[in-house]
This record gives sequence, C-alpha cells and structure tokens, in this order.
Amino acid sequence: MLNKLLNLFLFVCLSISSVAQKTDKVLEARLRQLTAGFEGDVGIYVKHLPSGKIASYQADSIFPTASMIKVPILIGIMNKLEQKELSYHQPLVYRDSLLYEGEDILGSFKDGETIQLAKVIMLMMTTSDNTASLWLQSLAGTGTQINTLLDSMGFLHTRVNSRTPGRKENQQLYGWGQTTPKEMVRLMELMYQGKLVSKEASAQMLRIMGRNFWDEEAISVHPPTVFIASKNGAVDASRSETLLVMAPNGPYIFSIITKNQKDTSWEPNNAGWVLARQLARLLWEEYGGRERGGGKESK
Repeated sequence: MLNKLLNLFLFVCLSISSVAQKTDKVLEARLRQLTAGFEGDVGIYVKHLPSGKIASYQADSIFPTASMIKVPILIGIMNKLEQKELSYHQPLVYRDSLLYEGEDILGSFKDGETIQLAKVIMLMMTTSDNTASLWLQSLAGTGTQINTLLDSMGFLHTRVNSRTPGRKENQQLYGWGQTTPKEMVRLMELMYQGKLVSKEASAQMLRIMGRNFWDEEAISVHPPTVFIASKNGAVDASRSETLLVMAPNGPYIFSIITKNQKDTSWEPNNAGWVLARQLARLLWEEYGGRERGGGKESK
C-alpha cells in the first residue's frame, strides 16, 4: 500500500512539473508539420534543459522500445553494482546456452570463455549486442526486478516484456519492451542530473551511452565534437532514437519513436530513419547553433 501511495505521489509531482514547464508552441507546430504525412504512428518529446521548454507530439502514447529497452537493463545492472551484488570488472563465463542467434559479437565466443562484466555492458550499449543484453537482463534480476525498479522511480509505462512473467500480452503488442517518448526523455534527464541509482552510477551510464556504434541516423547530423549520449532501436515497423545532446548553447534531450510504419525496409532512406534525421537537424538548428554546422544533411 505504501509503495502504491509513493508511486501516486511521484506521478502527481511529475504531472505538476510538466504543467509548470513552458511549452514551446512554435516548436510543437513545427513537429506537427514535420510528421504530417508520415505513414505510421509517431511520438516525439523534446526538452531544452537550460530553459525548461518542452515540445511534444503524441509523447504519452506507448510504443515499442526495440533496443532502447537496453537503457532500463543498464539501470538494472547499475543498481546491482550499487548494491555490491555485482562488480564492474568481475569475470563472467560465457555459455552456448546464452546465444541469441544473429550477428552479435558475444555470440561468436566459445563455450567456457571468460569476459568482464564491463565489456558485456559495453557490447550491449555500444553495439546493441542482443546476446549480451539478454545475459545482462538476467543478471539484473530479470525483467521482473527491472520493472519493479522502474515502478519505484515513478515510471508508469516503461517496462521489460520479453522473458518476464505476466508480460506476454504486452510482448505480443510491443515486443521486448515498451515506453513513451516522454518517459525516455525523463530517464535521460534523471541520468544527466545524477539521480538514477546514484550520482556516480548516472555519470558512468552517460559515459557508456556516449559510445554508440549506430551513429548513422539522428547522431549523424551533429558535429563530431559534440558529446551525445544515446540509444536507438529498430524492428521492421518501428524506429526509435533517444539523444542527450550537449550543445554549446546548453543541453537538450529528445526522443522519437515510431510504430505501425508502412515502410519496413532496412535501407538508409527508411521513412522512420529519415524522420529521425530531420528531427535531429531541426533541433540542432533550434538549440545547437546553425553557424556551427558540420553534420550530415538530413534526407
């Protein structure tokens, strides 16, 4: 009962905070214009941290996370590290039973080989290695413990579905995990503020998320000198990206997620990826400074 009351209190506080924030009506109009004609569903949430200004489009709708679920998994692992139940550099023994078929680096290991936990985390967040991610999901206490942790932080919609008892129907709807653009931005904001797990854990998570191998979409429009902490995801009918951009004029965070896309191709001109690049360009011009430029033009 106490947990439910605490969660309700957190939800009310977040709701009041959202109302108190300044809504950028001009930017919201540009978001509606940007998404007009998109063949599928899309949600966007943007927050400029220095001013507190926000802009949103269907930001409270629930979407598939695809590989963005690896952010909550990372939080679960960092919580285990904080509780001294795991050690960052401890050796782990890989077993063939952990293999998730695909092109993952970890999946090429031989049964019985050892690897540091830190390197498994790197593979999950940098290369989005699914074998590493499922292993870490288990080490974090499975989706059940990760979801309990998210719930305790006041997140109502971000959940791990795969391999998690009681989440079968949600998995059929959303896949591995589910979230909203607004909650993804909130996760990144708490991380930036040093309020996820601990100040030290938040700082380490930001450093880890600043090493994204998959940098050819939203990340690519920014100058390479700008620090960006990010995670993206993709399945056939969904594309997603969440970025914290440390712009010269002050940091901003945005999340864009699609679902039910008509375009299910895997080419660079996939409609979801094109939209993500266009949004990233729009926001960089808004908050980053046109004169600094240097990134790839959106298509």
